[in-house]
Amino acid sequence: MKIGIIGGGNVGGTLGTRWRQYGHEVLFGLRTPNDPNAQSLAKESGAKIGTAADASAFGDVVVLAVPWAAAEDAIKSAGKLAGKVLLDCTNPVTSWPEVEIGAESSGGERVARWAAGASVVKIFNTTGYLNMANPRYGSEVVTMFYVGDDASAKKVAAQLATGLGFEPLDAGPLANSKYLEALAGLWGTLAFRQNLGLEIGFRLLRR
Repeated sequence: MKIGIIGGGNVGGTLGTRWRQYGHEVLFGLRTPNDPNAQSLAKESGAKIGTAADASAFGDVVVLAVPWAAAEDAIKSAGKLAGKVLLDCTNPVTSWPEVEIGAESSGGERVARWAAGASVVKIFNTTGYLNMANPRYGSEVVTMFYVGDDASAKKVAAQLATGLGFEPLDAGPLANSKYLEALAGLWGTLAFRQNLGLEIGFRLLRR
């Protein structure tokens, strides 16, 4: 699969590097594709480097993995996203882990408005990048919740999560992004304010 990733930080870089390990083609769309950090990412991951527009044009799936403050501009820079599967990994935060709760709409819904015509799935936002590198804890794996309104796009998202070792779980329509974003805030609070560290994850248990 061809995957365009807008953003090359901890989340985007980790996801792209791991997908490359499993044989997917990856292109990172960065603001400064020629700087040393970008070239280092290309060397370490084996992926291609370009702009956000390059990532959008390249990917069968496009991944939005930038800080929230940059999300709208990144989508504008990406150009035409209509018809694409867009995986939204962002959380509407002003100061991590303070996620906007009770806003007019969720971050996921706002991303869908900005990326008109794209099939948006909120995913990879409820845990840290170290779990994206390795979601296994002994015999258990981290549950990766996802939401969206397009069944086909959600199937693609689930497949990509499964490929990384997560247990994907459909948590409903895109409007439920607000619940995943709140869960992200809880994860951040536990990791940073309660000093539990980055290697913690949520797991749904069934009887």
